[in-house]
Amino acid sequence: MNLNELTIEKAHQGLKKREFSSVELTETVLDRIKKRNKDINAYLTISEELALSQARKADKIIANGDKIGPLAGIPLAVKDAILVEGVRCTAASKILESYVAPYDATVIKKLRKAGAVFVGKTNLDEFTMGASGERSAFGPTKNPYDLDRVPGGSSSGSAAAVADNQCLAALGTDTGGSIRQPSSFCGVVGLKPTYGRVSRFGLIAHASSLDQIGPMAKTVEDARLLFNAIKGKDENDSTSVEYGDKEEMIDIKNLKIGVPKEYFVEGIDPEVERIVKEAITQYEKLGAKITEVSLPHTQYAVPCYYIIVPAEASANLARYDGIRYGLSEQSKDLLSGYLKTRQRGFGDEVRRRIMVGTYVLSAGYYDAYYLKAQKVRTLIKRDFDSAFEKNDVLMTPVSPTPAFKIGEKTDNPLAMYLADIYTVSLNLAGVPGLSLPCGKTASEGLPVGLQIIGRHFDEEKIFQVAEIYRQSKNN
Repeated sequence: MNLNELTIEKAHQGLKKREFSSVELTETVLDRIKKRNKDINAYLTISEELALSQARKADKIIANGDKIGPLAGIPLAVKDAILVEGVRCTAASKILESYVAPYDATVIKKLRKAGAVFVGKTNLDEFTMGASGERSAFGPTKNPYDLDRVPGGSSSGSAAAVADNQCLAALGTDTGGSIRQPSSFCGVVGLKPTYGRVSRFGLIAHASSLDQIGPMAKTVEDARLLFNAIKGKDENDSTSVEYGDKEEMIDIKNLKIGVPKEYFVEGIDPEVERIVKEAITQYEKLGAKITEVSLPHTQYAVPCYYIIVPAEASANLARYDGIRYGLSEQSKDLLSGYLKTRQRGFGDEVRRRIMVGTYVLSAGYYDAYYLKAQKVRTLIKRDFDSAFEKNDVLMTPVSPTPAFKIGEKTDNPLAMYLADIYTVSLNLAGVPGLSLPCGKTASEGLPVGLQIIGRHFDEEKIFQVAEIYRQSKNN
């Protein structure tokens, strides 16, 4: 096994035992990136100099005999919507093509303190707006399992980099499924934490009431290690919270799993349905109690989401005016300068969401659209609250299909939006969800993810439930 194929756990043990150095580990990862990135396009920026300097620092600590944490000397990738001081941060948009981050995001500060190594910034759908990885201004990311297929979005580069061993783990962001869906398509583990569990300070905003940073990794335990390193309250993010995880161990025979009937309806790929149901049946064989539940407002989640998100995006993206930072198109007056800058700097999907968002917030339409969507959001949250009264976790597919072909849905925005149908409800409700690889399609060998959903702040329970499945399949 090459060093870049190691998990965080195994790499940590190897570093502690001095079987290899962090520099050797990092160089192996960088070599893999240089060899494969031209085909997959997972990275927009490779931070080789920074990575090697961080690796040398970790090796020095190990050489001194000092104790190291589980992420010390570990090569990680960072989605290119999260600021790393001194490194270019584009959000995959031409409008920020030359922007260099002036400070670290809070999650990056925490990972620096943990001794992590940052090998590069990963590709994404522009400003995290997309469900396929095709909307980047710098070209689409491709799925390592099949280069003719999408890796999912918007955390496309992070998922592809983890799946292709171009890092040991990565940070992604999730506004409506952008960690979970690409994790499912690429066969890796991805967690969307509870809203507020991880600081958003230093994340380029898409929709501020839904955005959340989370881990993408090769194993459940690796995702847990990365999550534990980045979680916690931050004075720079007023929506962030501190929460103490319960240390109780789950007894599978007392586990109650709810399966929402609205997630297994017409339109789901038969192989996805079969694989996910087999995974749920595996829990039942182990002793868990499975019950059907209803989330009756699920049908309204996508239209609700695509009113709230563009509204918040239109406000957040107003700052890109060509005056303060990023691309600036010169013109005869201020207004035409704004218009030219934004026309040239933003891609089609970003402009579409800005226009929709501005419309639903405009006078005469706010009550009819945005306010009504927020009321529906409350009903969706209540659905989850009700389901969790009698269940510990919920289980659903992550996506109704496996990875689709590149170009298959780019001309049909509605079809692309429906790719998020199983994920957006969690963001609207603020609850955590994890994508766990649970099989591959028989016809084409494409990964399928099981979505494990928990109550607010129940990430530790989700990790334990996911680990039970992994252990049962390995025994």
